[in-house]
Formats: sequence, C-alpha cells, structure tokens
Amino acid sequence: MERNAQDDIKAHLMQTSDQFRNLADQHQTYKKLVTELEHKPFLTEEEEAEELRLKKLKLHLKDQMESIVSEYRSHHAAV
Repeated sequence: MERNAQDDIKAHLMQTSDQFRNLADQHQTYKKLVTELEHKPFLTEEEEAEELRLKKLKLHLKDQMESIVSEYRSHHAAV
C-alpha cells in the first residue's frame, strides 16, 4: 500500500476512532518516556528494566494500531 494512503487512513482513524486515538496517545506517551531514558548518560538496572518494559508496551500498542488500520482497509476495500 502506498505510504500516503496509509497515512490518510491513520489520519482518518485519529479523527473518527476513540480507540485508535487513545492507542496513539498512549504510544506517544511511552515514546516520550523511552526518549527521556535514552538521553540519560547512565541507566540504573531499574531504569533499564523500565526502558525495556516501555518499549514492549509501545510495540504492543503499535501492533494494535496496525491491526485497526488493516481492519479498516479490509472493510473499505470490500465496499
């Protein structure tokens, strides 16, 4: 699928789907927290564990968002 079409679907879902918007907002929150940890010169063991946990959560949210995009694409391709 063309990148612009993918971006258009995501933009549409951000406007029309509370579920997608909530997932995207949470993803951004985790991304910000990971970035903050990555900018530290040294991480404690707890911070390293937290970074890994946040990255896994962020990936899980991205997978959920991609699933919603795929469902949308499948539904609208069949129409």
